[in-house]
Amino acid sequence: MRAPSLLLMLEFLASLSVVQCVVIPLERAFPLNGSVELSQLVARDQLRHSRILQGLAGGVVDFSVQGSSDPYSDGLYFTKVRIGSPPREFNVQIDTGSDILWVTCSSCTNCPQSSGLGIQLSLFDSSSSSSAKLVSCSDTVCSSEFQTTATQCSQINQCSYSFQYGDGSGTSGYYVADMLYFDAILGQSLIANSSALVVFGCSTYQSGDLAKTDKAVDGIFGFGRGDLSVISQLSSRGITPRVFSHCLKGDGNGGGIMVLGEILEPSIVYSPLVPLQPHYNLILQSIVVNGQLLQIDPGVFATSSTRGTIVDSGTTLAYLVQEAYDPFVSAITATVSPSVTPIISKGSQCYLVPTSVSEVFPPVSLNFAGGASMMLKPEDYLMRDGATMWCIGFQKVQSGMTILGDLVLKDKIFVYDLARQRIGWANYDCSSSINVSITSSKDFINEGQPSVSSSTREMLFKLMRFSFITLLIQLLEFVGFQVM
Repeated sequence: MRAPSLLLMLEFLASLSVVQCVVIPLERAFPLNGSVELSQLVARDQLRHSRILQGLAGGVVDFSVQGSSDPYSDGLYFTKVRIGSPPREFNVQIDTGSDILWVTCSSCTNCPQSSGLGIQLSLFDSSSSSSAKLVSCSDTVCSSEFQTTATQCSQINQCSYSFQYGDGSGTSGYYVADMLYFDAILGQSLIANSSALVVFGCSTYQSGDLAKTDKAVDGIFGFGRGDLSVISQLSSRGITPRVFSHCLKGDGNGGGIMVLGEILEPSIVYSPLVPLQPHYNLILQSIVVNGQLLQIDPGVFATSSTRGTIVDSGTTLAYLVQEAYDPFVSAITATVSPSVTPIISKGSQCYLVPTSVSEVFPPVSLNFAGGASMMLKPEDYLMRDGATMWCIGFQKVQSGMTILGDLVLKDKIFVYDLARQRIGWANYDCSSSINVSITSSKDFINEGQPSVSSSTREMLFKLMRFSFITLLIQLLEFVGFQVM
């Protein structure tokens, strides 16, 4: 298609006010291929969870406030975003446990100058962007509607924030409104460049682990449930649906894709979100191993200020409260003992497995409210540690939260449907193509509405694997769009 025709087409599509679906390729920053010891993964998760619990208990950091994020304790995956005019590219980590998008400012002190991830770090300079605007104290971001312990008003009428963690690490900065550029799906088989004005954080100071260089990135892309998350900002203006999805690859290199929209798959099952919670809480009801229901008091999974079940893409492994962990491990061991050799290695229950784990280890089912079951293959609850040793990837929590991390989330489609207040999932090969739904803005579902309008039009198309999409995005600069 020639360029003039493309411009006319895009102008016509823009006039239709179609809710857009945004595709974000992901890369893994922390491997799950056995190259990192299990104890290191546990230590990393424990640092993150201590901060989650501090927020729940009303400590120094309230995990529900905008932007309580740390790339060394939160992010497993990172992607690229383009911000400003002209747009600059930033590598940011994906985190469903925090809200705001923030990047490092050019005026940042004590911030990493290089990254062990092999990426070039970038700095945001608001004075170099013609579309940047500082957020003042009179803006709603700093009003009582959004006011939190992390949002402050400076003496120069500038809306700022400061996050301080219990271990001494932290970040502070100020809020900026500027253009965020993305590749939007506007219709069937059509991908085009798009942009929207969003409020994000500009970090001017980082301390503690945030200042380390080994896994430094340019910032955090928060996908939490707060009003300042990008998904909330875009959906409130009808630019994207109030739903996002991801499919995380489970191989050693990881990666995957995130969609600001709904991935469609016939086998997806849904469970309701627990209302009035800062995290993505579900109601876990029971666990089945090899077809046998484990004798676990359902009360140990009940949601409270210090208990419950959280879906968290920033956690590497998975964590079960002791009342569920002990019968779970006992059932696994009893099932496989005739075929493998159980051993304790560095405090973890492990097994010497002479053959494929899929041949001897049983299937596991996590059963949630709403009749939704999450089926786990052996690779979803085991971690390889050497050539023939496999260890239980679920870790014991003496008291507190049951947390389902990347070990469980990988190789599955996950849909965070904030409009209907539910989470859905299905086992899936995340290197395959996916189907997504495009919904017209007049049928857009506002939060709290129970169902979609009967006039909703779903336009299905095939997205090729994300590595091909990355190539396609580069080609778009020359040909405008590509029909797949």
